[in-house]
Amino acid sequence: MSTHDNLPEADGNKDNKVETIEATVDNSANEISSANAEQTDNIDNTAPEAVSPTNDEEMEKVDKNNDEIQAQMDNAVAEESEDEGISEKHDIEKKDYHAMSKEELIKELRLLIKNEKVQAIKEHVEEIKLEFNNKFNEEFEQKREEFIADGGNLIDFYYSTPVKKEFNSVYFDYKEKRNAFYQNLKKDLQANLQKRLDLIEELKGLLNADENINSTYNHFKSIQERWRNAGAIPRDKYNTVWNTYHHHTENFYDFLHLNREFRDLDFKHNLDQKLKIIERATELAQETDVNRAFRELQLLHKMWKEDLGPVAKEYREPIWEKFSALTKQIHENRQGYFREQDKVYEKNLEVKTEIINSIKEIAAKPSKSHNDWQQKIKEIEALREAFFKAGKVPSNVNEETWTLFKTSIRDFNREKNAFYKNLKKDQFENLNKKLELIKIAEDNKDNDDFSSTTPLMKKIQSDWKKIGHVPRKESDKIWKRFKDACNFYFDRIHAERDEANKEETAAYEKKKQHIEALKDLTLSGNPESDLATIKENIAAWKEIGRVPFNKKSIENDYNKILDDLFGQLNMSRKETELIKYENKLNALSNQNDERAIRNEQNFIRKKIEEVHNEIRQLENNLQFFKNAKDDNPMVLDVKKNIAKHRESLEVWKTKLNKLKAL
Repeated sequence: MSTHDNLPEADGNKDNKVETIEATVDNSANEISSANAEQTDNIDNTAPEAVSPTNDEEMEKVDKNNDEIQAQMDNAVAEESEDEGISEKHDIEKKDYHAMSKEELIKELRLLIKNEKVQAIKEHVEEIKLEFNNKFNEEFEQKREEFIADGGNLIDFYYSTPVKKEFNSVYFDYKEKRNAFYQNLKKDLQANLQKRLDLIEELKGLLNADENINSTYNHFKSIQERWRNAGAIPRDKYNTVWNTYHHHTENFYDFLHLNREFRDLDFKHNLDQKLKIIERATELAQETDVNRAFRELQLLHKMWKEDLGPVAKEYREPIWEKFSALTKQIHENRQGYFREQDKVYEKNLEVKTEIINSIKEIAAKPSKSHNDWQQKIKEIEALREAFFKAGKVPSNVNEETWTLFKTSIRDFNREKNAFYKNLKKDQFENLNKKLELIKIAEDNKDNDDFSSTTPLMKKIQSDWKKIGHVPRKESDKIWKRFKDACNFYFDRIHAERDEANKEETAAYEKKKQHIEALKDLTLSGNPESDLATIKENIAAWKEIGRVPFNKKSIENDYNKILDDLFGQLNMSRKETELIKYENKLNALSNQNDERAIRNEQNFIRKKIEEVHNEIRQLENNLQFFKNAKDDNPMVLDVKKNIAKHRESLEVWKTKLNKLKAL
């Protein structure tokens, strides 16, 4: 006789669907651990093929396999019975935590703690914790290597981030909430255990009760009802307590043979309900959602064990064997599903292996420039994201794959850090060069000698651009110092120029008025007096000062009027030019600027040389007309130009002599 039929009768609410139950056992009696997914997914991995056994040895293997399956079912029922809320974890979506960023993992953890029962999310939380720590540890190792590469001492290294602190805080909230729940649950489990032990003692006493059979049967039904409502007990006591209860229930049914009517009614009820369970198990064997079928199968085993009592002896073995065969079929369906999942995981493994090899190839390629390394960093980051999004790999190679990935990333980072360590040496040299330029800029920012300081300031600005990168932590600071010094100097220049522009604009307006007044000037006819008047007018014009550069044409307008006035005096061009030049000489003399005088001398010498060249060219041209008559128009024109240039040459020579006399 199967022991699975020696069970007490339970309530008749057989249509209620218990939510998911994970098949795993926790050895701790003090808290309900979340199910181990790997253990669950490997249920019945050694199940033999569904073939008829041909000898005693094969029969023994089949029986052993069936016993293993049933033992897993019993363990699942024991776990779920300790805390019915644990079954709810199957309805909580398990997302692809591997592909999430650290920020997304924190958000998901916070939502689970807020919206779900704390006893139902342990598996989700631990997977989130594992993925977060993997990502943070990868970042931690990279920062540590960079710290050491920069010359830091390992004992001084410390690294944390706001994201890490935020995760620790949220995870601490989860632990506090979970611990509080299990402390309360432990008290309830012990109280419920005592209730059930008291009910067993009460059940044992029915065999010696001094009452009629009807009263005794009703008393038995009362014990059953109170048993069903007694609540969860510690899982490590579950099977012992249930077996004890089943034993005394069976004794009571043996005692009840004195009244077959009561016993047969119970047997019939239990048989009807167990046949319904077998019918539902038959449907589950065809279910395509194998995980759903597996979870509901655990529910059916719980109902079979807890809710229903024994059936007549002739039905006990047949119905149990039928139910066991269906259980095995559902397990085999699920294992087939897992085998297909393993194929997907194998493909994911191939993808991740290719990514790891790509990282190794990139790390192995030599690079000698900052831009090359920046491109490599982008490529590695893209491969890193692809690795996390590639999906799960077989559990037996998961740790190995993760280690290979971390190693490849670490090797790349070491090469990168070695490059930037050498680069930083150059950056410190560049820093010293830029600090020297800053000192020059700050020493000269208040200099009033704009003519000599401005070229210097422009040169150091140009030199600054030619110097390479400096350490990042110094870059903004030194640039601000340099920019502030340069801006201070050029702002001073601009302020003076703005003031000068105002004066030049005012001078332009005055010169316009001066020209208008000069147009109305009428000479007296006395050459000496008129010459004095013109000279006074020229002096007044020079006294007005400079005009804006884009208004320089007003000088030409003024010179045209002067030429007309000089023309009325019958003065030669040479005399006129020299009179005009006297004013310029006075201006140069008043400036006391040696460089301006040298520039003027160089200008005049250049003009003298140009006129000499023109005269020589014209005299050479006359050689082509040596046989021509003197009254030839072309000959006359060339001679006229030569005379004009000779006169101009005399004027420039005279100007140079006057300039030398200063």
